[in-house]
Amino acid sequence: MNVNIKRLSPDVQIPAYGHATDAGFNLVAAEDVIIEPGETTCVPTGLAFEIPEGYEMQIRPRSGITLKTPLRVQLGTVDSGYRGEVGVIVDNIAEYRNSLGEELFRKSFDTIDGDLSPTDGMFNVKTYLIRKGDRIAQAVIKPVEQVVFTEVDALGDSDRGAGGFGSSGVTAKEEETHLKSSGLTFDLPKGES
Repeated sequence: MNVNIKRLSPDVQIPAYGHATDAGFNLVAAEDVIIEPGETTCVPTGLAFEIPEGYEMQIRPRSGITLKTPLRVQLGTVDSGYRGEVGVIVDNIAEYRNSLGEELFRKSFDTIDGDLSPTDGMFNVKTYLIRKGDRIAQAVIKPVEQVVFTEVDALGDSDRGAGGFGSSGVTAKEEETHLKSSGLTFDLPKGES
């Protein structure tokens, strides 16, 4: 599939897949962005996309950033009709107070690769500098199927019903008990219990 893209400044990086078998391609920050603890910021990519009709671009977190930093990329959808700059919404969920509730400051920023970047000012600890060129998110192009909604007086029955938010339990034993109480049986592979 071909996807047309437009650089909104000449030095912006074109999206690329990290490995030949990757589902997602990297989105890169087009400028330096400072994100203080408790703040949400939109990181510009400097790119506009022409997503083919019938598809969407899903913006997703990169696992390394989520695992190693308090930065949380929010899931996003870029519709096929949108032609503006794609941005990545990032939350900094870091704690910047000590056990007494006092704010902690320092003269450096954290970076997503684990380094510290010196600064002239004083900022809360765990203030992050996303640098121009940092791979901040990944994106996937996926097909979209639109539905037609039909209003009805009642919905069909199901074995789950209205059970939600933890109704199936959190452990395999709870799931096994739930299935047995429902009259369902299942076979485990040999050697597993």
